[in-house]
Amino acid sequence: LQRDGYSVRPIVRAPSSYAALSRFDLDGRVADARDSTALVAAFSGCDVVVHAAAGDRSLVVDSIAPTFRAASQAGVRRLVYLSSLVVHGYDPAATTDETSPLVNRHEIDYCNWKVAAEARLQELRQHGGPEVVILRPGIVWGPRSQWVRDFAKALGAGRACVIGDGAGVCPSIHVDNLVQAIELASCREGVDGEAFIVGDREAVTWRDLYAPIVEALGRSWAADLHHVAAVPPETSAKRFVQTLRRSSPVQSLRGKLPARWKAAAFAAIDRFGTVPDVVSPFAPLPSADIEVTREMSLLQQCGAKLSHGKAERLLGYEPRLSFADGMAITLAWLSFAGYLPMEGDSWPNAAERP
Repeated sequence: LQRDGYSVRPIVRAPSSYAALSRFDLDGRVADARDSTALVAAFSGCDVVVHAAAGDRSLVVDSIAPTFRAASQAGVRRLVYLSSLVVHGYDPAATTDETSPLVNRHEIDYCNWKVAAEARLQELRQHGGPEVVILRPGIVWGPRSQWVRDFAKALGAGRACVIGDGAGVCPSIHVDNLVQAIELASCREGVDGEAFIVGDREAVTWRDLYAPIVEALGRSWAADLHHVAAVPPETSAKRFVQTLRRSSPVQSLRGKLPARWKAAAFAAIDRFGTVPDVVSPFAPLPSADIEVTREMSLLQQCGAKLSHGKAERLLGYEPRLSFADGMAITLAWLSFAGYLPMEGDSWPNAAERP
């Protein structure tokens, strides 16, 4: 966007976050996404605000109202909200589109947080304020992406794993294609209040995403990845314990009980939820350092690529970057960042790179 003539103002929570932006001459500001007063000053003079804050529920949901109100006070024309494809769940039906009703009963809490955030934003818009456009990307990959960086580090440390053979659909969108969607959502007329699914043009599996990285790092897909079983759903007892731990009465005890009493109380709650899980037909994981979460399991078992046809029709979105070109750029960045092993390099050291 900076190259296309836009004046970009990054707003970060801490000055240390400027490190990755230091090579650009940008007018950055520091403000928490839940601090309306700081945000009003940060948004001053801006035409469009892109809400891209990530974190726990307090940030995902509780940042919506302060951000929207600050944008309204600062005279912002439009707020582009980066939601997520997971509002439709991790394995939506192939016919799912933007007209499909959203529910807040997903197994993974993050999905419900994003649903709640979208609902709050639409509710606020009904009473005036800046226009709102919602984007629902999936797995944002490319240079600096956690999906690329963390996989390369895990592979170097012998901890990389994939569900089965990686045949599940990866709802991918290269970061350059997402930037294109943000630009269109910022300036296209007649889309106030609309939500858009956005993704790469190709249908991509997790093996498509990861196999070129494995090859570039001089590893073997069959021998150097841990091909693991899908994680079964949690038992009802474990779900109850998780809900109990997050409840207001239990959380309020954290600041009231002596440390040893608190530790004993939470240990007792955890013991109540320790019941046998469904036994997996696969062998146990080969290393205690490898952790496969239920979320990862669901994500890598997706069966369908959702259409971004609405974004094509109303935004004019047509992904500029092909998957092959995006992968070439990504591998070049891995080499530049030092993740590809060089002569005399040892993998444990390579895995420790930031």
